[in-house]
Amino acid sequence: MPHAAPPDRTAGTSPGRVVRGLDALNFFVADVRDGLGPYLAIYLLAVRGPEQGWNEATIGLVITIAAIAGLIAQTPAGALIDRTRHKRAVVIAAALAVTLSCVVLPFISGFYAVAATQSLAGIAGAIFPPALAAITLGVVGPRAFSRRIGRNEAFNHGGNAASAALAAVTAYAFGPVVVFWIMAGLAAASIGAMLLIPARAINDDVARGLDEEGGGDDRHEEPSAWKALLTCRPLLIFAGLMATFHLANAAMLPTVGQKLTLVVGKDYATSLIAACIVAAQCVMVPVAMLVGARADRWGRKPIFLAAFGVLALRGLLFPLSDHPAWLLGVQMLDGVGAGIFGALFPVVVADLTRGTGRFNVSQGAVATAQGLGAALSASLAGGVIVWAGYSPAFLVLGAIAAAGFLGYLTLMPETLPGQAGAGGSRPPRGAALQPSA
Repeated sequence: MPHAAPPDRTAGTSPGRVVRGLDALNFFVADVRDGLGPYLAIYLLAVRGPEQGWNEATIGLVITIAAIAGLIAQTPAGALIDRTRHKRAVVIAAALAVTLSCVVLPFISGFYAVAATQSLAGIAGAIFPPALAAITLGVVGPRAFSRRIGRNEAFNHGGNAASAALAAVTAYAFGPVVVFWIMAGLAAASIGAMLLIPARAINDDVARGLDEEGGGDDRHEEPSAWKALLTCRPLLIFAGLMATFHLANAAMLPTVGQKLTLVVGKDYATSLIAACIVAAQCVMVPVAMLVGARADRWGRKPIFLAAFGVLALRGLLFPLSDHPAWLLGVQMLDGVGAGIFGALFPVVVADLTRGTGRFNVSQGAVATAQGLGAALSASLAGGVIVWAGYSPAFLVLGAIAAAGFLGYLTLMPETLPGQAGAGGSRPPRGAALQPSA
C-alpha cells in the first residue's frame, strides 16, 4: 500500500521569509555556537597571565576539558534533535546557555570555575550542528540539501568574518573583554533569526532523514551512536578521519593566537587574531558556496582530500616565520579546509543515512569522534609547545593532517549517489542500517 503524501507544512509560509531566516540564523549564530573559541586562549594568557596560574599548558587543559564535555553531549544532542518537534526552542535555549556561560568569565576566577563555565558552553554548543542541519533538511528536503548547506556555510563564515572584524576594531580601544559583549549581541540577533522560520516550515520527519514520501513512521528505532557507527563501515571510517582532521586543525588557530601574544604583546594580539579570523572566513565564504554548488558533480572524495592537503600545508608553513603578516597569510588557508569541511560533513552523513531516520543521531556519533580529536588537539599542542616550542607543534599538527589525507585516499569510498569510489561502489542507500561485513 503506497504511503500517503506528507502534509504541506509550508502552506501559508512565505518562502522568502524562510530563506531569509535560514540565512540570518547561520550568519548570527556563527560566533555563538563556537563560544569564545580562540579568544579564550588570548584572554586567559593576556589578561589573567602566569601570575594567576595561566600558561599554554593550563589553557590547553581547559580547552580540552570543555571539548570533552561537548563531545559527550554530541550523541544526546543528535538524538534530541531527531526526536523533538520543538527545534526552534532547543536552538534558542542553546544560544542563551552558551552566551551566559561565556559572559560571566570576566567575573569569575580560578581554574575549576573557568573549566566549568566553558564545559557548559561546550555542552550547549553541541546542539547547533545537528539542529541547523536538521532544520535545513526539514525545510528544503534531500534533493536541495547539498546546495543549501553550502549557502548555510557561506553565511556562517560571513557572520564569523563580520564579528571578528568588529572585535578587531573594538578590542584595540576596549581590550580583549569586548568579545564577551559582542557575543551577547549576536546571541540576541540569532534568537530573532530563529523566530523568522515558522515551526510549520520544518518537516520533522524529513529533518531526521526519512524519505519525503515516507511520512512520519515512528516505528524507526532510536539507535545508540556507537551502534550507528559500528554497523556501518563507511560511517566508521568517516568518523575516524573526521577525528584526525580535528586533531590536526582544532589547535592551530589558538596556537597562532598564543604565538601572536608573545610576538606583539597583549594589546595587539586580540586585534591580530581577529584579523586572522576575518581573512580565513572571507576565503571560506566562496569555498563553501563552490562546494555546495559542485559537490553533486565533482563528488565528495576529491573535495575532502583537498581539505586535508591544505591543512597539512598550513602546519608546514606556519613555522617558517614569526612575522604577523606571514602568520595572517598562512591562516587564510584555513578558509579552504574549514570551508570544505563545514559544507561537506553533513552531506556525507546524509548520503550514508538517507531513508533511515537516523541522520541526526549519526551526525552525533561522528561528531563525538571528531570532538575527541578536537579535545586532544589543544592538550597535544600545548604540551609540545611547553616541551619543544611553537614550530614543532605546528609540524606535529601538519603531520597528523597528512596522515588523514592518506587515510581518506585509501580507505574512504565515494558517497555521492550513483558514483563509485576508490574503495569500490558507493555504500548502499541507508547503509547505517546494514551490518558491516
